[in-house]
Amino acid sequence: MGQVIGPSAGPPQAGPNPLGGSANVPVRRGANRTVAVVDYGMGNLRSVSQAVLHVAQDSGLDVVITAKPEEVYAAERVVLPGQGAMRDCMRELADSGLKEAVLDAAANKPLMGVCVGMQMLLDHSEEQDTPGLGLIPGQVRRFRLEGQIQPDGSRYKVPQMGWNRVRQSRPHPVWAGVPDESWFYFVHSFYAQPLDAHHSAGETEYGLRFTCAVARDNIFATQFHPEKSAALGLALYRNFLLWKP
Repeated sequence: MGQVIGPSAGPPQAGPNPLGGSANVPVRRGANRTVAVVDYGMGNLRSVSQAVLHVAQDSGLDVVITAKPEEVYAAERVVLPGQGAMRDCMRELADSGLKEAVLDAAANKPLMGVCVGMQMLLDHSEEQDTPGLGLIPGQVRRFRLEGQIQPDGSRYKVPQMGWNRVRQSRPHPVWAGVPDESWFYFVHSFYAQPLDAHHSAGETEYGLRFTCAVARDNIFATQFHPEKSAALGLALYRNFLLWKP
C-alpha cells in the first residue's frame, strides 16, 4: 500500500511553504475514501502531500501517496504533481505503470494537476519535442523573453520564479472564495497554450499573457504551486477536495 498521510495587496511576505519545513509528516488513517497523490518519481510529493493533508482534516478523506496503479484506480480523487523536464515526467509516468491509472482518473473522477502535472495534460510540449497525455487540446510553449524589459526596468528572467497575480478567466468551483487577481507562487520556463480558450481557467502576465490554470469537465490544473502559495493556495486544494463535477 502507498504511504498514507493523513486577498492581499501584494504577494505574501512569508516564505513560500505555508506549512513550514518540518520533516515529520503527520499520518491519518481510518477513512474509507482517499485522495491519491501520484508518486511516479517526479513530483514535489512532500510539500504537495502536506498541503493536501492539512486541508483534508475532518473531511473523511485519507491522503495516500502512492506508486500503485490499483490505489489510483480506487481513489475518489487524484492529484498529479510534476517537477523537472516534461520528457522525464512522461517517461517515468509510463515506466511506473501509472499512466493508464491517471488516464482513467481523468475520465472518471476529479483530477488536479500541478506545475508539470498541468503541462502533461496537453497534447505536446516544445520541451524536447515531448508528447503529452492529450487530455486538454493545445501546446506547451517556452518563454521567449530575450531582450524584453519589465515595468521596473529589469530584464525578464527565465524561468519565472516568484509570486505573480492570477486573473480568473472564468468562474470555477475550485476558485470558490479566492479573490480574482490573487498572488500565487510560480517556478517555470514553459507555459500552456490551450487550443480552446474555454479551457483556460486562469491567466498571468509575464512578458505576455499566458494560461496558468486549465479546466475541463472533471479536470482542474495549475502551472503555479498552490502548496507554496500560502492560505489561498491551501484554499484551492480544499476546494478541490469538495468539488463534485
